[in-house]
This record gives sequence, structure tokens and C-alpha cells, in this order.
Amino acid sequence: MSSSPSSAHWLSLVGSVWLQTINGPNADFPVYSSQLKEIKGISQVRLNFLASASDVGKVFGWFAGVAALHLPLWAVALTGAAFGLVGYGVQFLFLDSPRLAYWHLFLLTSLAGNGICWINTVCYLLCINNFPSDSRVAVSLATSYLGLSAKFYTTVAETLPRAARARYSTTKVYLLLNAVVPMAVTLVAAPSLRVVEMVKEECSRNKRRSQAPFLAMFAITLATGACAIIGSVGAKSIGLSTREHMVSFFVLLALPLLIPVGLRVRKSMAKIREAKWENRVHDHDSDGPETAVSVSVVEIEVVEDKREEEEQRQEAEQQSSSSSSQEEVGGLRLLRKLDFWLYFFSYMFSGTLGLVFLNNLGQIAESRGLADASTLVSLSSSFGFFGRLLPAFLDYYTAKSGYSLSRTGSMAALMAPMSGAFFLLLHPRHMSLYASTAVVGTCTGAITSVAASATNELFGTKNFGVNHNVVVANIPLGSLCFGYLAAYLYQRGARGGSRCMGAACYRDTFILWGATCALGTALCAVLYARSRGSAGKRLPR
Repeated sequence: MSSSPSSAHWLSLVGSVWLQTINGPNADFPVYSSQLKEIKGISQVRLNFLASASDVGKVFGWFAGVAALHLPLWAVALTGAAFGLVGYGVQFLFLDSPRLAYWHLFLLTSLAGNGICWINTVCYLLCINNFPSDSRVAVSLATSYLGLSAKFYTTVAETLPRAARARYSTTKVYLLLNAVVPMAVTLVAAPSLRVVEMVKEECSRNKRRSQAPFLAMFAITLATGACAIIGSVGAKSIGLSTREHMVSFFVLLALPLLIPVGLRVRKSMAKIREAKWENRVHDHDSDGPETAVSVSVVEIEVVEDKREEEEQRQEAEQQSSSSSSQEEVGGLRLLRKLDFWLYFFSYMFSGTLGLVFLNNLGQIAESRGLADASTLVSLSSSFGFFGRLLPAFLDYYTAKSGYSLSRTGSMAALMAPMSGAFFLLLHPRHMSLYASTAVVGTCTGAITSVAASATNELFGTKNFGVNHNVVVANIPLGSLCFGYLAAYLYQRGARGGSRCMGAACYRDTFILWGATCALGTALCAVLYARSRGSAGKRLPR
């Protein structure tokens, strides 16, 4: 017997969560970048370009959107995992060979970065199509797990057998994990990666019953994030070993699987109870009082079903009228729309800028005199995770009150404190650095999570796969521009040396970044004013 629609929908969300958890292999690059620099004899400038190579691969991410229009989603996800297997696998096999040149490393890392886009596209499409009424909540829940990728890979690397860690260098260990883990998880999740249509009878029932699974998913996600924070910051202080933390972390990642299993069991039990009730009705005399009661019960159920069908029909009409008023944009028309360019640059001046700040966090901490930047990196990762989760909470509770938050308005509201955080970094105190890192991490994570639904809100669902990958092409462009600007100003502050110390090293950079983010806030506010007619409406009851 095939899975019921409700359980199949939730199983696809669990598969998306697992894919997002492993879909950030580039996030562990800072862990082994110094050793890679020594092994291949790479200069700091070339290492910085190599760090952005994964983002360069996203320039061609729109290929994933085109492929998703013609291929099953599981095939698209396996293609992305295959790109990562080749990109990182070849580096693992030939890292010590002098024939593996710098441009080989760059192209292979770009290929692996492009594979990330393919898996992201699958996750977005599953959440949008399988949860049409709660697509924003589903997207935010799934993408929040992307913030745990670095934690996932470092936890696995730390718990590998000593023989394996002694045999391979740290660089080769992470390259091997980056190559193998995404393919293994994608193969496991592949059966769940499909769009499932829901029949009308089950739409109304699932709408009433979807509240409990979402609440359970929220609780599991919060527990997983808390476990990650404890493992990153305070595991040793509470006497928790690395292996014990890994087990608890992996158990929490597997826990969402109980939701579709529970829904499947509940449906099976309901069918059994219904069969027993029918047998009891047939076993009694047609003139008996129990038969009369059963007939009245059936009549009440018929009336309720008709009322539910009428409510469902009215809601479908309201949703269809709303969707028909939304313009579907794709292809070259997208590039000719002013809204696209407002969205493109406001994203680049905020979310992408935040990613560049986080990539430079090690150098910033060193210039401020912090001996160990791991606490700062853990802080940004933890707040980034909860920042990605924040839109899901807001969407869930505002939808219960009957309203839909505008995605462009949400992005503009998140950019404003981010701009202030960059100016706060001008203060030389360590507390300002920690506070600003928390704010930037939270806002960057939230903007990244909101952006997927914003693309859908602005340009429609039909061409979402291609449209969103065109939008995220701003990431490699912004990463190269803002990253090079920071490196140039840092090198100028070093005055010919290799290191720059003091708050002045990044002062000009923070001023420019703060002003740029303020400009992005203004652009997004204009975009919100232009699109508010089709966003932030009251939801149909």
C-alpha cells in the first residue's frame, strides 16, 4: 500500500531537512584552509579567491532550475551530489600530487558549489509544491538546517577513528567527507524527493491536522539548535564527551522522521476503527436503537463533510483569484523588470554582504587581538541558525491570525539593524564585536531564508527554479567585490606586511559596508512599496 498523501508530504520535508543539513560543505573551508595553503603553496590572495570559488559556481545555478522542469526531483538532487562527489573527490585523491594545479582546485571547488544549487532547488520546490498553504513555514524550517552544515561536518570529523585521522591530513579528511556525505544522504533521501498531489477529501482534514506536526517540528528544530550550541560552546563544561554529543545530535536529526511515521500509523488506525464500526452496524438489526444512532451519526458526518467541502471550495476560489492576479515572470522578461534589479541589489547589499563579513570573521578577530576566533565563529553560526528559523515562527503565528507578512517588507526590516551593526563595529571593544556578530549572523540567516519565498512572492511559482537561481547569482558577484575591497583595505593597513593589527584595519571597510547595507535597505523599502499590492494581504479564512 502506498503512503498516504499527508505522510508523503511530511516525508518530503524530512528529506529536505536532511539535504539542507549536509548541503553546506563549503562552510567547513576555514577549518582546513591554513593547512591547504601550506600543502599547495598558495598565497593569501589566491586562497581568498579559492574561498569564493564555491560561490562562483552558483553563477550557473540556473541550470538546476531548467533541469527541474524536465527531470524528476530525485534525479536533480543526485546530479548535485554527483558534482560535489567529483569536485571534492578529485581534490582528495590528488591533493598531494604536483599535477593538481591551483586552477584545478578553483574549477573543482566551483563545480561542487554549483552542485549546492541543484540540491537547494530540489528542497525549495518540494516545500513550495507539497505545502502550498504553508510553503513559507516549510521553506524556513528546511533552510534553517543549512546553518548546521559546518557543525555537522566538524562533528563527524572529530568522531572519526583515530586511525583514519592519523592516516590522512585534516584537509583530506574534510575533502573526503565533503565528497561522500552528500551523495550518501541524497541516496537515502531520494525516495522521498517527489511532489505529491493531495486529493480534495484529504485537503480539509490535513489542514486541520497540520498544526500538531508543525508544532512538533518546531520543537525538534529548537532542540537540535540548542544541542548544536551546547556542543560548540559548552559541551566540556557540562561533562559531555564528543561522541555522546554526536549521538544526541544525530538522534535529533533523525527525530523528524517520527512525524510522517506517526501520521501513517494514525491513518491506518482510523481505517481499522472505521471497518470495525461498519461491521458493528451490519451485525445489528436494522430496527435496533443502535442502528438509529448510527444512522444519525452518519447523517451528522455527511453534513459536516458537505460544510467542509463548501469551505474548501470557497477558499480554493479565493486562492485561485489571488494567484491569477499574480504575474508569472520568467526568462528574459525577468531581467527587464525593475523589481528584479531592486531585489537583486538589495539582496547583494545585505545577505551577501553578511556572508562576506562572516567569511572574514577570522581575520577580523585576529586584528582585534582575539587569540581564538572559534567562539566568535560558533556565535555567528548559532545565531545564523536561529535567524533562519525566525521567519518560520513569524509566518506560522501570523497565518493563524489570518495575515500574511510581506517578504520584501521583512527583508527591509532585517537590513536596518544589520546596517547599524556594521557601524557598531567601529567601536574597539570586544563586546561590540560580539554583539555585532550576533546581529549580522541573525539577520543574514533570516534574509537568506526569506529570500526563497520572496522570489516566489514577486515573480510567481511557475518559473521559481530558474528565477531564484538567477537571483542568487548576486552571491558570487558580491563575494568577489566586497571580499576584494576588504582584502585591499586590510593589506593597505598592513603597510607592506602580511598582518594588520588594531581596530583601524577594518574601520574603512565597516564604514563602506554599513553605508552599502543602508543603501540596500532603501532599495528594499522601494521594492516593498512597489509590491505591497500583491504582498502582505489578509489570508482567506
